Amino acid sequence: MSRAKAGKIVATALMAAFSVLFLVPLIWMVSAASKVESEVLEYPIRWIPDHWNFAANFRTVWLGDVPFALFYWNSFKLAAAMTLGTLLFSSMAAFSLSKLRFRGRDLAFGLLLSFMIIPPEATLVPRYMLMKWFHLYNSHEGLIVMGLFSIYFTFLLRQFMLGIHNDFIEAARMDGAGYATVYWRIMIPLSKPILATVAIIKFIWSWNDYQNALIFLIDRDLYPIPLGMQLFRNDFADNYSVLMMASLSAIVPLLLVFVVLQKQVIKGISLGGVKG
Repeated sequence: MSRAKAGKIVATALMAAFSVLFLVPLIWMVSAASKVESEVLEYPIRWIPDHWNFAANFRTVWLGDVPFALFYWNSFKLAAAMTLGTLLFSSMAAFSLSKLRFRGRDLAFGLLLSFMIIPPEATLVPRYMLMKWFHLYNSHEGLIVMGLFSIYFTFLLRQFMLGIHNDFIEAARMDGAGYATVYWRIMIPLSKPILATVAIIKFIWSWNDYQNALIFLIDRDLYPIPLGMQLFRNDFADNYSVLMMASLSAIVPLLLVFVVLQKQVIKGISLGGVKG
């Protein structure tokens, strides 16, 4: 066996060991969600429960007094709407800033990037006032409007689209295609890797958004998962098995997205970072 091959095997084994180490909190969460409360904090940790209580904890979370299913639906609705809006508006902006020639294009792009230095916390008061003026406070519509566009994803999409050769566009223009056709029939299909990446990351960010929901929502029936988890913590402060079941249920969609589409995420980010 060559030295290089042996080194690769050792490196792979070390990375596998580190991966298992990073999975320990998730494994403990699954274990705790399956236990009766008396076994959760036992030391040393009993990874396999003596008394399985998974079904009872599941019923407490999904069929109990706290409407977890409603929070789940609210999170899915908000995350899906924000993701679709970002894909549409950010991709159109990226197409304009990368392939259309107009006066002030580079200046507009520079100004857009300059807004990235403003932290979201600095805009809470202006956004609060705007939502009040437009009567969108305490509504899902207000949160969706604020999440329809992203400067970061516009930048990511633009960098990818700069790497798409202009010959595709020129050929389509010679055939009589307008800019809308070029955008929809050429740029969108060729940008599928980065669009998939944007969709995944935006969905995860929207699903986990706690700050905006806390500031702009009051009614309990409008709460998404992050605020719903706060209610669980208040009602089940001493019941860690139920809390772990709720936490496990909350992250299952994100785990599925990552496991199924992780290769697409890595490919899209790397391509978006080097193109252009």
